[in-house]
Formats: sequence, structure tokens, C-alpha cells
Amino acid sequence: MSIMRIQHWQDAASLLVGVWLVLSPFVLGSSGAAVWITIALGLGVVLFAVEAFVIPSYLEEWGEMLLGLALVLAPWAIGYDATSAKVSSVLSGILVILFGGWELITDRDFTTWWHDRWHHRAG
Repeated sequence: MSIMRIQHWQDAASLLVGVWLVLSPFVLGSSGAAVWITIALGLGVVLFAVEAFVIPSYLEEWGEMLLGLALVLAPWAIGYDATSAKVSSVLSGILVILFGGWELITDRDFTTWWHDRWHHRAG
């Protein structure tokens, strides 16, 4: 029996985005802080995606979405020089947020937990 299994295609998609983020500074010719921030955030996305294969739960999606938000904000917070680095970071961040959110709203364990915990009937 394999220890790793893919429950949601969004985890595999996030893994690919994370790999792109690790490689993108070299492909796009980025420099300065953009290189290290992009690699660090990309490794974080990769680790959360792999964690989803090993120990499936809905918690890693929250971590991925936070990393996605950091990717969206980093070009302005850090001051990326290259337009290509900005575009890559923002688009990758949006994808990571979308994949994480999509997985949360389609994950049976999370929706059951959310319903049991937060659903209040009117009246």
C-alpha cells in the first residue's frame, strides 16, 4: 500500500505551481530579494501539497491560501524589480488561493465540519 495518494486534483495542481515558483527565478532571470522570497514561498506550497498527499486533511489548504496571499502581496511589499517576477508571483498566488479554496468547498470532511460547527438555523 502506498503512503502517498492524491485525493484532490487541486493538490497536484498546487504542487506544480510550487515547483514553478522554485524554478521561476532562474527561468525568468529574477534578481535580489525576489529570488529568495519566491523560492521560499514556492517550497512552502510544495511542502503543503506533498503533506496533502501523505496526511490528507483540509488544514493544509489554509496554509496554501496564506502562502498564495503572500505571493500576491510580495511584489509590492518586497519591491520586485522585474515585471515578469511580479506577474509570475501574483498569478501563482491567485492560482494557489483558488486551488485551496476550491478544494475546501468540495472537500466532504471540511464541509461537514463547517456545517456542524458554524451552521445555525434561523428561528
